[in-house]
Amino acid sequence: MTDTPIRLLLADDHPVVRAGLRAVLETEPGFVVVAEAATAEAAVARATEGDIDVVLMDLRFGPGMTGAEATAAITAHPGAPRVLIVTTYDTDADTLPAIESGATGYLLKDAPPDDLAAAVRTAAAGRTTLAPTVADRLLNRMRMPDAALTRREIEVLALVADGLSNRAIAARLHLTEGTVKSHLARSYTKLGVDSRTAAVATAIDIGLIRRR
Repeated sequence: MTDTPIRLLLADDHPVVRAGLRAVLETEPGFVVVAEAATAEAAVARATEGDIDVVLMDLRFGPGMTGAEATAAITAHPGAPRVLIVTTYDTDADTLPAIESGATGYLLKDAPPDDLAAAVRTAAAGRTTLAPTVADRLLNRMRMPDAALTRREIEVLALVADGLSNRAIAARLHLTEGTVKSHLARSYTKLGVDSRTAAVATAIDIGLIRRR
């Protein structure tokens, strides 16, 4: 056993959330909250200073970098701290980019304090902890890969849900309009629908994208 504490960085744009996380974690033996960050950019900068073991990262900040983008920037460095996503969002549109960006774990903010502490210890050890709903969804994607929407198809559907036209989606994602239509056509087939409205409704119902 080692007495070296696990050094934490709390990254969330809501001060109340950071205070709540700090209050929970500082009651746990072996944890030290070294710093807090209110923006993803600040979290990236602070995480590179060499005195952080685990970053607790939200996914949504204000304008600017997202939590997934910050995770990718942090984990790109050799010897980087582990990143544990702690968020309210559990759709595929949120979880897939975060996990692909290098997050070690993914937990929801309504997790019990004991689960949060255990997830931090697991992340510090380099192992993965996933919220049950996230784990179930990832397993379903693995079991039925042909039926699962790709990350890009989910991204396109999320923008459809935001009310963007095919042309606007193409511009946003740097794709051709024809490619956007192809992504939508494949999504319709996988979801068993025949319209944009039905595709969005079904994607929300099964947890692929968040309700707008």
